[in-house]
Amino acid sequence: MSGLSVRDLQGWYGESQALHGMNFEVARGEVVTLLGRNGAGKTTTLRAIMGLLRKRSGEVRFGGENLIGRMPEYIARRGIAYCPEERGIFASLTVEENLFLPPVVAEGGMALDDIYTLFPNIAERRNSQGTKLSGGEQQMLAIARILRTGATLLLLDEPTEGLAPVIVQQIGTVIRKLKERGFTVLLVEQNVRFASRLADRHYVVEHGTVIDTLTAADVAGDFERIQNYLKV
Repeated sequence: MSGLSVRDLQGWYGESQALHGMNFEVARGEVVTLLGRNGAGKTTTLRAIMGLLRKRSGEVRFGGENLIGRMPEYIARRGIAYCPEERGIFASLTVEENLFLPPVVAEGGMALDDIYTLFPNIAERRNSQGTKLSGGEQQMLAIARILRTGATLLLLDEPTEGLAPVIVQQIGTVIRKLKERGFTVLLVEQNVRFASRLADRHYVVEHGTVIDTLTAADVAGDFERIQNYLKV
């Protein structure tokens, strides 16, 4: 399982530049967060890594290969999976049908039984349609769906947004277990307390660039520092 290296990543939506030289590292087996205000460029960074931003430059290295210029389907086959904030659950399909939609791109993907063990909530709803799931169950399904693919680097965009505290706690438990299994996770998150309990390191993003790097110890010792970055 490989780590991720991002160097001078620039990105545009049409003629508007959204990323202004993102620089950060995610070592193999780490959980790392991108923190910042809304509109800072966090989601755009994930989309640029995944090749979903049409115009980008710089370096996105994974497994020693620069993925700039590669199409999203190629990047997925290299072992990177993206779980967007909007989740993308197919409402007319059952939980199990949703789980089998993404293709397996590499060896080592989690077996269905392992996924159900990790996500007992959706195991109980395996025959339910997407429209019948709660927001929390949909989020769990969105994460579970990418684990079958064999991807080793998971890009998770705001996985706790709008969810009840008990569901947030469950998602935190899942991310810890994924780390224990050797997955590498890049997490965009607004819930700083949630992120601080999980991440090895935090990159603070503002105006499409990293303005500070905080370790877990930094956050624990000076929580107000990171809160100040997120004030509107």
